[in-house]
Amino acid sequence: MIAVLQLHDVAGSRCLMARVEIYTTPMCPYCVRAKRLLSSKGVEFIEIDLWQFPARREEMIARAQGRRTVPQVFVNGQSLGGSDDLQALEAAGRLDPLLSRNAAVPGAVRRAE
Repeated sequence: MIAVLQLHDVAGSRCLMARVEIYTTPMCPYCVRAKRLLSSKGVEFIEIDLWQFPARREEMIARAQGRRTVPQVFVNGQSLGGSDDLQALEAAGRLDPLLSRNAAVPGAVRRAE
């Protein structure tokens, strides 16, 4: 898998960003919402389009602990969940710390429902 590390200017200081991956499909409003949030923070991410690469769906399901819906967002290899999960982390002020390079993602992995 490709690793993306981006230098990101945060309030005048340089910060090494975490590797962010997102599984998506075209025309998915939740995928657009999640990508828009990440982009608004200046975060580069690896997008895996499941329509272009349908064989990667099983990989996503395994990594996401059985979750099948898109988007599925991963930071430093840890599952954050979908768009609603990402928005909830942002609202709670917990997303930015997770996006820093060495941040752990405690409790972010959800089990399949």
